[in-house]
Amino acid sequence: MSIRFIVPTSAAGLAGALLSLSLLLGAAPAAAQADKVAHGLALQAARAKFVVVKAKKAFYTQRWNLSRLPDYRPRQQVSGTIRMSGSNYIQDSNLGKFWEEGFRKYQPGVRFAFNMKTTLAAVPALVFGVADIGVGRKITFAEQLLYERYRNRDPLTITAATGSYNVTGWQPGYGIVVSRQNPLTCLSLQQLDGIFGAQRTGGWKGTSWHPEWARGPQENIRTWGQLGLTGDWAHHEINAYGLTLRYHQATEMSDAILKGSDKWNERVRIYANYVTRDGKLGRGLKADLAKDRYGIAWIAAPTYHLPPQLKVLAVSRRTGGRCVPYTLETVRDRTYPLISQIYMFANRGKDGSVKPLVREFLRYVVSRQGQEAVERDGKYLPLTAKVARRQLAKLH
Repeated sequence: MSIRFIVPTSAAGLAGALLSLSLLLGAAPAAAQADKVAHGLALQAARAKFVVVKAKKAFYTQRWNLSRLPDYRPRQQVSGTIRMSGSNYIQDSNLGKFWEEGFRKYQPGVRFAFNMKTTLAAVPALVFGVADIGVGRKITFAEQLLYERYRNRDPLTITAATGSYNVTGWQPGYGIVVSRQNPLTCLSLQQLDGIFGAQRTGGWKGTSWHPEWARGPQENIRTWGQLGLTGDWAHHEINAYGLTLRYHQATEMSDAILKGSDKWNERVRIYANYVTRDGKLGRGLKADLAKDRYGIAWIAAPTYHLPPQLKVLAVSRRTGGRCVPYTLETVRDRTYPLISQIYMFANRGKDGSVKPLVREFLRYVVSRQGQEAVERDGKYLPLTAKVARRQLAKLH
């Protein structure tokens, strides 16, 4: 059994949540609850094991046509050391080595110094001058605010690759999962806001507040009948599931469907990782959802070990729009709305200029040659030509 955490929004809600939690803990053996305790250092050890198992494996052997991506042609010859900090997944896998070896064929005078432990270090390392490039998931509010306070501008942000389809850890996309008994096949981003969100006074884009993104409680969707389901479904409450709001995935999903408001459904059941008896990472969300006919969850890498009782819904960008299923191809071509991405961050001057050494490497990463390395590594997915050219345009 997994503990379900309810996010209370009032004193009464808190009291009810504490009562429910106490009853739950009282009803379950102490040993069973101990199995679900998420001790931080134990989680780190289990995470390290799971990374090692996956890091050198190419999960995707499919080859996409990358011929339309721009070739890397040096604007100038550069030399020196590029200091990189951030996501361990780049160096734990072969991708960092592939990028280094490929770039040095064009720029033999360049060396690399990797300090890749966690994406949490990507932006602070730039702020405090100990890295030339930070690598990580989408920048958070706190990280951007830190950078703005010290540098009085935003960092240069380059999309280096599309997140994976189903390789956990490597920025997988997000899916909406329900019972196979559920008649729904598709939901729009607006409907997902209604299901997983709540009334709000505005939302965030970066560190800018947008009051025009406010919405009232009348847009909440709390029963299946509000989504058009009839019969036995019509009056049943929707049971919403997701990951703990302390994980970066919750921030990314808030940005994607809640206008960056962090105003979640008052009854959402949130889950965190724990370490199983055999030293592996566990979560319990999918197992609990599989028993809940009226449940719905947002999940990273939704097809990964999906129980047969569950299915992944298609998603449309607007109500009545094209419903896009969650597949390897739709994540790769970015037609699916809830993809994830991996970024590279760099310092730039007041005029927007970037150090030539850094600029040349970033140009290589988003080139055809750099994206062939992504494809060869087989976990992240290569950029489309359109996205690659948009990144090049940022590199003056």
